[in-house]
Amino acid sequence: MTAGNQYGVKPVIALAIGDPAGIGPELAAKLIADPEVREAASLLVVGDRRVLAQGAADGNVALDVETRGPDTDVTPGEKPVLIDLGHLDPATIERGVAAAEGGRFALANFSTCLKLAAAGKAGAVCFTPFNKAAMRMSHPPYDDEIGYTAEILGVDSPASEFNVLEGLWNARVTSHVPLSRVAALITTPRVLSDIKLTDASLREAGVAKPRIAVAGLNPHAGDGGNFGHEDDAIIRPAVEAAQREGINADGPFPPDTVFVRAVKGAFDAVLTMYHDQGQIAMKLIGFDRGVTLLGGFPFPICTPAHGSAYDIAGKGVANLGASKAAVLLAAKMARKTRDRMAA
Repeated sequence: MTAGNQYGVKPVIALAIGDPAGIGPELAAKLIADPEVREAASLLVVGDRRVLAQGAADGNVALDVETRGPDTDVTPGEKPVLIDLGHLDPATIERGVAAAEGGRFALANFSTCLKLAAAGKAGAVCFTPFNKAAMRMSHPPYDDEIGYTAEILGVDSPASEFNVLEGLWNARVTSHVPLSRVAALITTPRVLSDIKLTDASLREAGVAKPRIAVAGLNPHAGDGGNFGHEDDAIIRPAVEAAQREGINADGPFPPDTVFVRAVKGAFDAVLTMYHDQGQIAMKLIGFDRGVTLLGGFPFPICTPAHGSAYDIAGKGVANLGASKAAVLLAAKMARKTRDRMAA
């Protein structure tokens, strides 16, 4: 039985070891060794023991896990459980270089974690950083984690990527698409759908009545039509429709100042129109502390907002802050989902 502590009964988190050529193995080992993480969640770590052992050596931490095979019982124990897929010898991977073998390793770990959560064996999924180039080498259709998760789970419900930093959330209407395509993808139904998903995801994380700022697309939110029509003709009607549904949303606001207000506490979340409009702001606020949450799936999926950091792979200096924040957020959301379903 899963133990209880100051957090309550610990939720089970399936943790996929990320790209083996980067800092993912080191971060996974440091998470396993972190007392606060071990108290907040029961970890099911998925990967290869040899890769994890290398990560522990890099991070100078003890590898205190119970190792089991892929076809054995995954019930959590008193210590973190490693599901050893035995699928990669780290000696075959060059540090700091994207490779198909690394992509296959990470995708196998991630898909296993997703299937564990879908089967009710875990309440949330986390992963240490992936490398998209390596993923595409091993799985050419790979676009991003949202598309891959939907593929594995067989779902087509609305989903989005959120960045979370110390209580401030950033959502976005478009994500990994060329900037030249963004304006055509901004529609009133799509903006409204993302406002509603943002509101629902924040409530899932414990925010009772989320305050959502919606950024404009154009400079100065269009300046009354002087710099584009999308803000008034497309985005504003979505905000007004959300307000009629009881959602505390406002905007569109000029995108160059909305985060200034949000950081000062005026909003719980900012919905931006494209990737860099929000990512640049959030990473400037706290690059080493931000969390990426995939919202809209049956369970929370969290990862640090930074990448695989090939430049420091193997040096033992990877900062645990964002990875730890990801696991703690996933555990918090998993507990709330479990408690709501039990009520």
